[in-house]
Amino acid sequence: MVEEQQNPIPEEPKEEEDVAPDMLAGGILKLGHLFAALFLLSMGILIFEVIMRYVFDSPTIWVHETTIFLCAVCFVFGGLHSVSRDGHIRVVLVYDYVGERVKRWLDMAIYTICGLATGMFSYALWPTVIKSFYAPTGEFRMITSGSAWNPPFPTFLRAFLFIVLVIMTIQFALFVINRLRGK
Repeated sequence: MVEEQQNPIPEEPKEEEDVAPDMLAGGILKLGHLFAALFLLSMGILIFEVIMRYVFDSPTIWVHETTIFLCAVCFVFGGLHSVSRDGHIRVVLVYDYVGERVKRWLDMAIYTICGLATGMFSYALWPTVIKSFYAPTGEFRMITSGSAWNPPFPTFLRAFLFIVLVIMTIQFALFVINRLRGK
């Protein structure tokens, strides 16, 4: 009798694919791969710096600020990606013990509060974004880092944060609408 060989290594559970609740979330989830690639790009840039500094004794002036900027952009986008997956943090002490109808109302309350918060953050950030692009005299001049390389990364990061907060506000509004419709 031939015994069936058992696999000693248990199979890993398959990850659920991200299911987008609406078209906006679907687009954001697809963009997530691009932002994940930016982390790899920043790693490559850091490896380049190590080689230039320790092999060729020729350090760069741009690597540090570039990698910090790329990672900051990725982390900001990560918040939007998490919201689009409906993967934000919930306190489940009550949530897990109530029925579906109450969960729906709790979700709407959470989404409304989050949407109001991101809307207020957007509103508060707007004057800073405008000041990042223009001098007090009104001429176009972006805020720069003030380093030897002096890129306008602070301006770009503020603008990107503002755009992400506005999109998050819209996403939370869509979540509320979807819950009202029973989705």
